[in-house]
Formats: sequence, C-alpha cells, structure tokens
Amino acid sequence: MTDLNTYITDAHVEGADEGPLAGTTVAVKDNISTEGVRTTCGSAMLDDYVPPYDATVVERLKDAGAVVDGKANMDEFGMGTTTETSAYGPTKNPVDPERVPGGSSGGSAAAVAAGEADVALGTDTGGSVRCPAAYCGVVGIKPTYGLVSRYGLVAYANSLEQVGPIAPTVTEAARVLDVIAGSDPNDGTTHDEGDESDYAAAADGDVSEMTIGVVTDLVENSTDPVRTTFETALDQYRDEGAEIVEVSLPSLEHAIAAYYVIAMSEASSNLARFDGVRYGVSASEASGGYEGNWNEAFAETRAENFGAEVKRRILLGTYALSAGYHDKYYKQAQNARAWVEQDFDEAFEEVDVLATPTMPVLPPKLGESLDDPLRMYLSDANTVAVNLANLPAISVPAGNVDGLPVGLQFVGPKFEEETIVRAGSLLA
Repeated sequence: MTDLNTYITDAHVEGADEGPLAGTTVAVKDNISTEGVRTTCGSAMLDDYVPPYDATVVERLKDAGAVVDGKANMDEFGMGTTTETSAYGPTKNPVDPERVPGGSSGGSAAAVAAGEADVALGTDTGGSVRCPAAYCGVVGIKPTYGLVSRYGLVAYANSLEQVGPIAPTVTEAARVLDVIAGSDPNDGTTHDEGDESDYAAAADGDVSEMTIGVVTDLVENSTDPVRTTFETALDQYRDEGAEIVEVSLPSLEHAIAAYYVIAMSEASSNLARFDGVRYGVSASEASGGYEGNWNEAFAETRAENFGAEVKRRILLGTYALSAGYHDKYYKQAQNARAWVEQDFDEAFEEVDVLATPTMPVLPPKLGESLDDPLRMYLSDANTVAVNLANLPAISVPAGNVDGLPVGLQFVGPKFEEETIVRAGSLLA
C-alpha cells in the first residue's frame, strides 16, 4: 500500500492484560498527551515535546486493555479540514491516495480505514472527527460536551472541542466511547452521564419508532452527488419504519461565522503559551536573545515554528478580541451561538434525531484547499453548529460516488448518545 503518512510517531504501549478492549490497537491523535511518547500537535513548535503523563482518555484505554499503536497525524493544532497543514506532511486518503482524508483528525481516520489500527481517538472542534470519518468511509462519534474528559488534551478551543472515537463500525466506536466516557476529577467540565454507560448495547439498528428530522438548510447546500447518496440512504430508514420529516434551522446561516470567531479567539489565547520559554522550540537565532530583547525572540520563535494556517487563526482571533472589536465580533458570535442552541432545542421537541450529509462535498484532491482558506472553512458548514450547541453527533458511511465515500450525520439531544448510536447502526 502507498505510504499514507498516518502516524507522526510510531509507538507500542501495552495496556492491561484484560479488559473490554484487550488487544485492541488504537491510533491516538497527536494532540492527546501520552506519557513518554512524543506529542507534537502536528507542529514544529512541539517537535521535541514528550508529556510526563497520560491524558485521562489514554489512561482509560490502557486500563481497558488497549494498545496505543502510535500518534496519528493531524492538522497543526487541529486547525484544518484536510490534514495538510501538519508540519510532518499531509496524510493521504486510503480510499484514493490522491485525495485528502479530511481533518483535522485525518491520520486517525486514515489509520482505521487502512487497517493500520483497529480504532482511533480523534478530537472534534467543529467536525474534526466526523469530517475525516466521512471522507475515509468509517464511523466517527463527536460526544456531548462534558461526556468525555479533556484532561491531557492540548487545547485549541476549550468551549468547543471533545475527544471522540473513530472505528470501522458503530458498535466498535460505541465500545470505545463506553470506555472513555464519564466524570473526571481532573476536568471540571465533565458530567457523570457516562459513568455507567453501555452505548454499544444501543447499536441494534432498531429505528422503527424513530422520527428523523432532515435539516433542509444543510441538504440544499450539498453537491448533487452527495445529496442523492444521502437521500438514498434515508430510504433505508423509511423501509425500517422511521418517520422522516423536514426541519429548518434559520440560525444555521450564521453558524460558520460564529464558529470561526469563537474558535479563533480561543485559539489566540490558548496558543499564547507557546513562546519557546514555557512551551515550544525556541527560535534558532532569536534576535538579541531573551536577555537582550524578549519581544523579538518571542516573535521569531512563533514566526519560525507556527505554520501559515495557525498564524492566520491567531491573528484573526486576536483581532476579534482586541479593544473596540470584542463587542462587534466575539460578543455577537456568542449571541449567535445561543440562537443556534435554541433552534436545536426547539427541533428536538418534534424529532428524535436530526440528519444531514456529514460533508457537503466529496473528498477534495490534495492541494486543492491550501490556496483557498475560505473554501476550507465553508466545507465545515454541516458540522460546526453541533459544537456550538454542545450536542452529540455521529457520522456513518451512507454510500459511495465513483468510489468516494459519503457520510451521513445524525445529531441528537445532549447526552442522548444512545439515540445517535441506534440511528447510525442501521447503516454501519
């Protein structure tokens, strides 16, 4: 097989001898801390960083018997939709190596799709588990915010991102979620809803009494091949007795703009620590040295070690938070976020789950998105609203167009992971 560049760092860390995931190999996205194993976040800034501890999710996987098989490639600091912004080169899609695997968890999804790992962990800030799952033809779950601990995750946007599993089937993804879900004293945002979970048991494919709301706003924005495949997949739900209704969420028109203002603002704050002193590789020739001119050394370190997309998002986020613009941009984005959440809440009074194509387009070819950041941002249109509203969602394979996978996304009410697992398991 063509070298897909799925891993940044190879590893083989054994877990417990027994457990629900005994012997299961796991690719761990490279922004999740692993004790003694390099964790780079896909960035030259952290090229030599080795965490002294495991993230809670990694600790739980090892306790369940899983084997950490390596650190998966990713867009730098999770900023991208194609896994092409990695300082360690792009990952290729196993379905078609001339195309991207999606991002930012592209290495994780590609490793599973290629059979290089049984399952994987990704992180999802605005679709970064669901997008690569869709592009690679596998299953990805974005849990409700607070269901899975973020302790040990190198933050991009704290209020949006969650760790989630990627696997060949819904049942296997749910088994991983059963292991990693639940409260954590090291993370005050976690809830106890997952403490006694059995999400895998919900993967029975029984949708006979389910009402599925099709989000027309997002279906209409998808390309014809994606829309046709999505609608064909829905026919299987009709055949199994599910009721399909149309739903409109007016706030989604503003979701992309709100998401990127919030995410970039949080990123500008979170990435301030990478200065070559607290964290990060120092610039090779910092002007004057830290004793002479710290500001120049700080600037040179970040200029040398951050990639173009990370710099772009830091600059935009800093601008949105600056004096005179905070109320104009960041506050307005938070108001839009509340509107998105309200629209979802009202929709769930009428339906059990919402359905959309996961991605509005087929996997692009390598290089197509790099020169057009706006095009890359807009491709997240179907996924970002879920993170704004802190809801659970799953992407499952819906079919293929000329051999390229199309994903179907189900969104559920908060902490209703069983419902989205049940819905998705009919197809995978």
